[in-house]
Amino acid sequence: MPLNEFAMKYLYENQENTVLNPNLHELPRQAFELDSPCRKILDNISEGVFIVNCQDRRITYLNQAAQTITGFSFEQAFGRRCFDLFETNRCRIDCPMNRTLQTGEPVYDFQTRIINKSGTKVPVSISTSAIRDEHGNITSIVEIFRDLTELETLRRIFSKKYCRYDIVSKSPIMQHLFDILPKVAHSEATILLEGASGTGKGLVAKAIHNLSPQKDKKLIKINCGAIPETLLESELFGYAKGAFTDAKSDKPGLFSIANDGTLFLDEVGDMSHAFQVKLLKVLEEKEFYPVGATRPSHTNARIITASNKNIESLVMEGKFRKDLYYRLNIIKLVLPDLKDRKEDIPLLVETFIRKITSKKNKPAKRVSSAVMMHLLNYDYPGNIRELENILEHACVLCTEDEIQADHLPMDFIERSRLPGDFSPNKGVLHHSEARLIRETMHKHKGNRSRSAKELGISRSTLWRKLKQFNLD
Repeated sequence: MPLNEFAMKYLYENQENTVLNPNLHELPRQAFELDSPCRKILDNISEGVFIVNCQDRRITYLNQAAQTITGFSFEQAFGRRCFDLFETNRCRIDCPMNRTLQTGEPVYDFQTRIINKSGTKVPVSISTSAIRDEHGNITSIVEIFRDLTELETLRRIFSKKYCRYDIVSKSPIMQHLFDILPKVAHSEATILLEGASGTGKGLVAKAIHNLSPQKDKKLIKINCGAIPETLLESELFGYAKGAFTDAKSDKPGLFSIANDGTLFLDEVGDMSHAFQVKLLKVLEEKEFYPVGATRPSHTNARIITASNKNIESLVMEGKFRKDLYYRLNIIKLVLPDLKDRKEDIPLLVETFIRKITSKKNKPAKRVSSAVMMHLLNYDYPGNIRELENILEHACVLCTEDEIQADHLPMDFIERSRLPGDFSPNKGVLHHSEARLIRETMHKHKGNRSRSAKELGISRSTLWRKLKQFNLD
């Protein structure tokens, strides 16, 4: 049994030997005494421990680790209300001590931040439990908290390693892409990005621009597939005064606005043949005619193009000009679907949840093992964008610290594969599932019923998984 659990067990079993007066804050500080063995245990664990009475939440005990973490001595903390002393960002809204007081049940691994004596925010993980008298009435609440500063530091180091250019991935394919992006960015070659919708082509285009010599100039983006061809020409090339009825003055196009910067043309595979000819002329001669103009304009914009279709296949089908494809295809970068880089899902989940909750000024949440199981075993036709939407839906519905399966969109639950349908030996997916089961079994100390319930599977399915993955 971990030492902090042993300490809580000792307090519970020896509560009759512990002085717990409901009016302690009115007594001399030396009036509160824990018996010697209990004090010795609590003062020799690395977790912070403090006890409050249940009437007005005044602190009656603070162990050595709690004094170190908070910066307050026992004398400074005694008799003060815990929420006045530590000022956590959840104290008055969703206090774990209140939960324990109201339900009588312990709270485990509640993550928040306290403000120590010097004013520094300290990330902590909190567990609370009730202390009862001989009649079963709650007299006090004990809270054990663990300093997560080192864990947060490691998380930042880890995130820095796998988050480059605002793109999160530890996939070998994406890591290779990260390595070559600086070289690609410093070339003057036209770039073609291929990948399904939602794979992050816009982020890669932005990264290339920010790494290029044009980084101090404008990055202009346009979705060529979302604009009718008649309007696309005037958007890209601009128009001269009098070109049509409402043309009261000259209007510069995006090629002119992006001059000396970067122009990102998304979904070029949807352009008509007629417009492809005009784009080819701009790429080859760096000049174009605004609509209604008699003299050409020039541009020095760096061109990045993207398509959610395979342009080479379109060429074979006669839907895309071969000469334009060769002009665009000087450097081609292909972005994988999310289903082909599932090792990134836990990273993306943490990143998106932090982004979503911080935008709403709420503490970050974690996902349950059952939720992670669902997320890992879905093919994401909408790719990364779909994953973010799923998590935003869950964060809106979840009012607790942990996102559960019933917070996920119903259509996603229906489409995601059930645990009984998982296939063994599927590389990353196989290892991710085994790791989740191992962690859940460890959390519940080998209890199969509780583990199966949290994972959202039956005991018989869990038993088969344990044999399948050779987990003891």
